[in-house]
Amino acid sequence: MNRLIDWLYPETEAPRATLLIRLMCGSVFLWEGLLKFALANQGVGRFTKLGFPFPALTADFVGTLEAGGGVLLLAGLGTRLIAIPFVIEMIVAMLSTKIALYLGTSPLPLPPSPPQSGLWAVLHEIRSEWAQLATCAFLLLVGPGPLSLDARLARKSTRKSAPRALAHA
Repeated sequence: MNRLIDWLYPETEAPRATLLIRLMCGSVFLWEGLLKFALANQGVGRFTKLGFPFPALTADFVGTLEAGGGVLLLAGLGTRLIAIPFVIEMIVAMLSTKIALYLGTSPLPLPPSPPQSGLWAVLHEIRSEWAQLATCAFLLLVGPGPLSLDARLARKSTRKSAPRALAHA
């Protein structure tokens, strides 16, 4: 159990600049999650066009995950834990939208300028999902950095357990 707690709330060696990664990733997830509620074409309409079952429920679930998880990333709370569903979500997003774009059969609007299908279109259009996937994988591997609530909780936990460890020595 202690290993899981140490993994979730690491006393990290990650650089302070990890905060910038969390701010970028968390803010994008936050506003993309809110957009799913604010604009039907970004939420239920998008999931309907993509053929997801229960598109309204899916849009609400994904919007809540993104908005809530984005706030958690911004604060650096549960960073590694929320990075896991975000990695999965980005893989699903890429597979569900970019294969059809490659084949030229996408139900979503085509890019406004060439290329509109094929490999170059996919490479151009996948940039946002790829960036989010890479930043979430980074946070999963290195943790939230020292400027996070996770690190603060780890420091607090270490201070509480240090007197007990000395007493047992």
